[in-house]
Amino acid sequence: MYNQMKKHTIINAEFISGFLLRKKRWYHITILLGLIVLLLSLSMLMLGNTIYSPVTVLLALSGKNIQGASFAIGVLRLPRTLIGILAGFAFGIAGNTFQTMLRNPLASPDVIGVTSGTSLAAVFCMLSLGMSNGIVSILSVLAGVFVALFIYLLSRGGSFSGGRLILIGIGVQSMISAAISYFLLQASQYDVPGAMRWLSGSLNGVILEDVLPLGVVVVLGSTGILLLSRGLQILELGEITAITLGVPVHIIRITLIVLSVLLLAFSTTVTGPIAFVAFLSGPISNRLVGKGISATLPSGLMGSILVLSSDLIGQFTFDTRFPVGVITGILGAPYLLYLLIKMNKKGGVA
Repeated sequence: MYNQMKKHTIINAEFISGFLLRKKRWYHITILLGLIVLLLSLSMLMLGNTIYSPVTVLLALSGKNIQGASFAIGVLRLPRTLIGILAGFAFGIAGNTFQTMLRNPLASPDVIGVTSGTSLAAVFCMLSLGMSNGIVSILSVLAGVFVALFIYLLSRGGSFSGGRLILIGIGVQSMISAAISYFLLQASQYDVPGAMRWLSGSLNGVILEDVLPLGVVVVLGSTGILLLSRGLQILELGEITAITLGVPVHIIRITLIVLSVLLLAFSTTVTGPIAFVAFLSGPISNRLVGKGISATLPSGLMGSILVLSSDLIGQFTFDTRFPVGVITGILGAPYLLYLLIKMNKKGGVA
């Protein structure tokens, strides 16, 4: 009896020690990612046709009128930087939520068609109806939520299946992509270039007025997901285990889907569908923080890092300036092929 108690005590001590080590690692990684976001943000504000010093940037941001610098930093570069941070954070945290909830790295919103629903509504409103940005944003958000819930309901059948949701989502995305192509072909040739630039995912043309509404949605949506992160971790164990532990599975799952889609939809209406940020952020963050601990917040920070760094690469590395979505697409495509090959060897997507 004494030996058994001693054995249990040792196991509990090892478990607590391991948890504390993982928690410490989580704090270090999160702080490091936050510092990288700040460094990239400063680089975004400094670099351009004219390179400004950090002191000049700080003076311009503080409201001091500096000829040339105040306009370039405050009007052109600051909105681009803030939108990059917010949109990247939204894509990253939403992508990780889907992948964790469905227990599959392929279950990214831009892979299973959720983001495409928002894109279809935006393209239709811009090219066919000529609507203003405010109405386009509202209808795009509603379309994104509708497509996500539609895919979710189709995937339930007798019982919910993550693998079924992914396959249905890929099919829905193919149909939506065909519809987008149709609207592009039917639209006026003068309107198509603007729509194509938007579809490529870009920070070009964003303005300071876009920051506040997007910021409010990102803060509220991300806070909601963070508050449900405990339930999200339990869902990762499987539906049966979660139900056994008394978790209201359907309520938490639908809430997480709606919050994630709101983050994706609002971000997409501002920047366009930036490819593979939602797809890459979660796996990278989970690898950094390790298993057994939530990677929700690190995934958001990783999304911001991917967007900001890709925009810097697209703007200053090549002779031609490329939208941020082109660079993230180049980064994400090889990883997608790797996952497909890996899962094909295992015999399925679930």
